[in-house]
Amino acid sequence: MTPNPHHGATRRLERALGDATRRHLPLWLAEFVMFVLKQGWACLFGALMLAGLLISDAVWSDTWHVARYDALLIYAIAIQVSFLALRLETWREVRVIALFHLTGTAMELFKVNAGSWAYPEPALFKLWGVPLFSGFMYASVGSYMARVIRIFDMRFAPYPPFPLTIALAAAIYINFFAHHFLPDVRFVLFAATVLLFWRTWIWFRIGDNDYRMPLPLAAFLSSIFLWVAENVGTGTGTWVYAGTTGLDWVRFAKMGSWYLLLYVSFATVTLVYRDALYPAPFRGSRARSSPRSAEQTASED
Repeated sequence: MTPNPHHGATRRLERALGDATRRHLPLWLAEFVMFVLKQGWACLFGALMLAGLLISDAVWSDTWHVARYDALLIYAIAIQVSFLALRLETWREVRVIALFHLTGTAMELFKVNAGSWAYPEPALFKLWGVPLFSGFMYASVGSYMARVIRIFDMRFAPYPPFPLTIALAAAIYINFFAHHFLPDVRFVLFAATVLLFWRTWIWFRIGDNDYRMPLPLAAFLSSIFLWVAENVGTGTGTWVYAGTTGLDWVRFAKMGSWYLLLYVSFATVTLVYRDALYPAPFRGSRARSSPRSAEQTASED
């Protein structure tokens, strides 16, 4: 992996913040503060997109010459270009984001034309009822997942057989389309995620300490935050679900959809971040793998 020139500066800033918090807080609280700060840094793209939805909804006027959706597209492109120019994201991460953008836009085109939800405002850059900025909302999830793996130095172990994880992700993605014509098998897919990943831990680092969390639990907690973010979108009238208004809360059932979609997202990330899939969990002190052994692990999956 080609190192990011700013990665060392980020680590030094993290070290300085960690030292400052540990001087004034108990260790457990200092580590929690660092966890929150690093999570916030990882989801910067998504946070900026949500800020764009909120601010544009508050200030936009129908008399302006530029449609709100088109302005959001320009804004999203500007964020992506800025992230690359400032080296907040690597080209490796951009490949992940591009995959999210493509799969997300394909789903948007189908779902909008199937009547699941709609984008009520006019726009120049709108394809079959879908404004092109919407792909960046999915891309922000990809940005978060790629950045959080790097920022927390995450490893996933023990990892299930790689082909099975891709097959599960494909089945979940297909079901998002197929349930409009065939029986919805999402409960089978819920069970499959637990059966396949119940032994998999996410190992992550804060300062000099390693922590772990079950992968299905992390997916569930992440789905809650995505559900909250989706309520921001509906609350600003950016999109509207069938049979609801912008004042209605998104149904809790959508949290389950996000939970499943996160496995699709995770599988997409692992297509690029294969070196994060360790064959065995860490025990005791930090286990490090040489670049050569990481390559071998990736090639063997």
